[in-house]
Amino acid sequence: MPTSLGRPIDPTLHPIETGGYRIATPAIQAFSDLVNRCLRYRITGALTYGPSRIGKTRAIEYLRLLLAQTQPKITTYHAQAEHKPRHAEGPFLANLLEAVGYPDPVGGTNPAKRMRLINKIKEACTRNGSGTVVLFCDEAQRFDENEYEWLRDVHDHLDRLQIRLFTFLVGQQELLAVKMAMQHARKTQIVARLMVEELAFFGIRNVRDVATCLDGYDQTNFPRASDWSFTRFYLPQAVSGGYRLAHDATLLWSAFESLHHRHGLPGALEIPMESFTRAVEIVLKDSTLRDAPDYRPDAALWNVAVRSCGYIQSRQAISAELMTSPA
Repeated sequence: MPTSLGRPIDPTLHPIETGGYRIATPAIQAFSDLVNRCLRYRITGALTYGPSRIGKTRAIEYLRLLLAQTQPKITTYHAQAEHKPRHAEGPFLANLLEAVGYPDPVGGTNPAKRMRLINKIKEACTRNGSGTVVLFCDEAQRFDENEYEWLRDVHDHLDRLQIRLFTFLVGQQELLAVKMAMQHARKTQIVARLMVEELAFFGIRNVRDVATCLDGYDQTNFPRASDWSFTRFYLPQAVSGGYRLAHDATLLWSAFESLHHRHGLPGALEIPMESFTRAVEIVLKDSTLRDAPDYRPDAALWNVAVRSCGYIQSRQAISAELMTSPA
């Protein structure tokens, strides 16, 4: 990318190049509303579920960044549930210790691990000046009943220390079936502590969603204190000439819609965030050398970007997953 035109930083450091950015979507906004509602009404557990590759992990990363900006006293963690043939308390606690940043998560007895976990969270709360902790548990459908009980024990222990832990279980569709099974088995303590609210996560579902997400590129500046939007960084002359990515919402939606139907994919069009951002990045990067005051990416470029973004592979994987999921 040319370094002329007064760009404020080396292009290799831009978040689009490093992947270090997250754009809000309507689904992420719904997730954010859920988190804020739980915090406001002291609801200590909720679950968010949806197909794989739809953008749930990106949503967690976005919400952690947002909470750090808007409510910096809240301590947040992101734990990744692992696929394992045997469910035991030691590996479960080690996984949480890793999430809270303990340097040796594996060593020690289970009671020692539990105390290290509690103390590490307590230290973070003291440092941040608040007794509120938000824990996102990704791929939570992998937990078994014992692991939910151990997680509830952590809640209870922290509660005795006047630390309120809010847990957001994030996973695939079977996570909702886990909650229903818990209710059927009358595991009310687990449901009441960890699974009160629920949210079906979704991809980008219509042209309005596309416009909202593209507007994020037009409105997000980097460096933050500058007036260099993501779009302007790659197309400074076109932006000066009035161009905005959001103007192309219909072009981008139509490109995905055409590809979806041409491959005979089942169901309504729902764009995973990973595919969407990759398509936008392709257009920005490929447009840079063509930048001019009257330049506008054409439909052919958007079509190429959509064909190259991995959408077909992602949707085929989701379809296979839905076919093999238990009813």
